[in-house]
Parts: sequence; C-alpha cells; structure tokens
Amino acid sequence: MKKLSLTLIGLYLLFLHGFSQVSQQYENIFQSKPLKLEEVNLVTSYYSQNGSHSAVTGGGTSLLGLGVNAITLPGSEKLNDFSNMLELKLVGYGETGNRHTILAGLGVDHHTAASQKYITATGASNPNGNRVYPSLNWTVENLDKGTEIGIGTYYSHEYNYKSFALDGHVGYKNKTGGEFGAKISAYFDQVVLIYPKDDSTMYKTGTNGVVSPYDQFLITTNASRGVVYSYGPNTQSSESASYPTASRNTFTASLSYSQVINKSVQMSILFDAVKQDGYLSLPFHRVIFNNHLERYEKQPDSRTKLPIGLRLNYFVGDNIIVRSYYRYYTDDWGLTSHTASIEVPYKVTPFFSISPFYRYYTQTATKYFAPLYQHKVDAAGNPLETYYTSNYASSAFSSNYYGVGVRTAPPGGFKDTYLASLEVRYGHYVQTTDLNSNVISLHFTFK
Repeated sequence: MKKLSLTLIGLYLLFLHGFSQVSQQYENIFQSKPLKLEEVNLVTSYYSQNGSHSAVTGGGTSLLGLGVNAITLPGSEKLNDFSNMLELKLVGYGETGNRHTILAGLGVDHHTAASQKYITATGASNPNGNRVYPSLNWTVENLDKGTEIGIGTYYSHEYNYKSFALDGHVGYKNKTGGEFGAKISAYFDQVVLIYPKDDSTMYKTGTNGVVSPYDQFLITTNASRGVVYSYGPNTQSSESASYPTASRNTFTASLSYSQVINKSVQMSILFDAVKQDGYLSLPFHRVIFNNHLERYEKQPDSRTKLPIGLRLNYFVGDNIIVRSYYRYYTDDWGLTSHTASIEVPYKVTPFFSISPFYRYYTQTATKYFAPLYQHKVDAAGNPLETYYTSNYASSAFSSNYYGVGVRTAPPGGFKDTYLASLEVRYGHYVQTTDLNSNVISLHFTFK
C-alpha cells in the first residue's frame, strides 16, 4: 500500500507538470482567458469483504471429484481492495465566451482475493491483482443559452479484463430551474479466457466432462501475465502463456431531467436503456452439478437492462438536506430489483457537516441461477439446462448498507496548504447471503 501511495504522488506531480504545459498551449489560443488547473481531487479508499459463496469454487465450499481423487475448495469470498483515484479539473473560456472543462483521471487499485487462488484447484493461482483505469472528458458550455456538449473516453486494464469506452453527452438548462441531460456510452471489453484447472486424476483424464483448452496444464495467473506449468516428468518447465480473449460490448442510452419545484424541493427522473452482447460469463466461475459434474459458467450472449430512478431532495431550513432516491430495475434474464436510499447531511457549522446514510436493496434471482449441487443432469449425465451459473450475484437476496460521512471545508482552505476540503466516509454492508463488507474512503480537494 505504501508503494501505491508513493506512486500516486509521483503520478500527481507528473500530471501537474503535463497539464501546466497543456495550459500554456491553450493560453496561446485563448490569450485573455487561458485554460487553468482549477481543482485536484484525490480519493483513496480501503474495502474489506467476507463471505462463503465464491463463484470461483462453484458457489460455496465444494468437493471436486470422488473418493481418493476428491479435492475440497473453500468457498471464501474474503477480499481486500486498496484503491486510489486522482482527478484534475481544468477550466478555460474560448473567444466566443464558451466555458471549456477538461477532467483527466487516473485510478489504480490493488486487491487480494482468497477465491482467486482457486482458479486452480491446488490454490496455486496468484490471489493478488491490480487494475489501472485512466479517463479523459471534455465539456463545452454556452452559459448564455444554458447548453452543454461533451465527450469522454475511458480505459481499464486488469489481469483478466480489458475495457475501452467512449461516451457523448448533451445538456440544457431552462429559465425555470429545469435541466435536461442525455448521454450515450459504448464499452468494448475483452475477457481473458482463463479457465478453471483441477489438479486431480479425474480431471486430467477428462472423465468429469470439463471442456477446456488447458486440460494438460496447471495455470498460475497474476495481474500482468500467465505462467503455464506442464505436467509430466519435467514439472519444472514453464513458459509465459498468451490466453485467448472473447469480446463483450455494452451500449447505454441515458436520459435525465431535474426540476427545482420551489426553494425547498428539487426532483430528478433518471432512465437508462442498456444492451449487452458477446461473452457475458466469466470462464473461471465454476458450476458443479448434482452428480459432481463440473462445468464453467454459461450464460446467454445477450442481455437488456431497463432501470428507472427518482431523486427527491428536500431542504429543511439552512442546516439540513434530505436526499432520497428510488430505483426500479428489470432485465430479460428474469432479474428485478428495488433500491431505496436516504442521506441526511447536517451542517454543524457553515464549514463542517455530518451525513448519515442508509440504502436498502432487494432482487430476485435470474433464470439461470442455482446453488452449489442444485443444477441437474439428465440420465446420460449431461446438463438439463442450456445456461447455468452458481454466482450469488445472480441469486435472490436483500442487503442493507449504512454509514456516515464527515466533511470539512474551512474558508480559505486549510492553513498554508492548497487543500480546500476533506471528506471521510465509512460504510458497512450486509447481504442475506452472509456476504458482508466495510469500506472507508478519504476525499481530498485541492484548489
């Protein structure tokens, strides 16, 4: 964690230097109103999770094989994640008076997941992983007309997943306190096909029916590469592996409208339409049937999602705001969900506030979910279902998430620093599947 923090400090300094050069370039174009670094946001958080229904081990503590060849895989969902996000905000004005805003971000996560070890049944896979995700957004606003238009691009890379995204958005503010927004996003992902590997006699002879291009190998993975160890007399030989990938595309259209009702009430309506196609499973998620037949997760190659949400903010005097939110979600995999949340920021002083929050969530299971050993086979030992998963993210469950945030923003910032505000948030999450987690985050704003 110390190494990551020092790295982020170095990246922060590089960003400041790089964007000071960008500012100088824009200053040559818009000499009277140059693009300047207005704000720097740094968010760092620590997340810790426990549970017992790992999808990597088939949805729980599982037994692979029978008799002397049996291997027990623990279903632990224990996970720790340390994440950091740096965002730079640059603002300038063009010769026509339009305001230009550039947001440049860089995120770095490091995680350790107990279940990730059991991509190979021996527990030989690396439980550690890193994710890097830069982003860049540009928005142009016409302040007189109340219009804006913008574009953005994003990239994310980790050991088993790569994602590239583009989006475009428009907005309009009317004279009566209303604001309309529309956004279109496209994500183009590549899933690295790392299949589960079971180091047992049953697996190596192929009698358990698993179809994998790596039956003869033990696979060890980490954040940047795979290493293949061959079976046989020379067990020490190894070579770097180049895994095949499968594509996954996500297209989203979002509409929003917010309206100031009066000086105390503001309301927003949010609607999304999401279409996914391609490889929508994860290859190292095991499914173990009622006869101990092992497969990896198989789900349809298309999914349509339709969420709709409503926000209502109520200002109770000068010191209290009640922020409420409700969302209904449905998709063509049979999952429906309801989300309701409330947050009540209270200004203790004009420069110090405390914000307790609570969120309730409930969902039905998808058509393709069944717990460990509950998916069935026919008389010949083949799966009865075309699609199947034992990932508890697709199960029926309810959850509660609650916590508190504390924010301080002294007038003129913190003495002798560029730090303008500091926010600390803590949340505790409990799911009826026995999953629970804690997260604490720090948000620094520099001006």
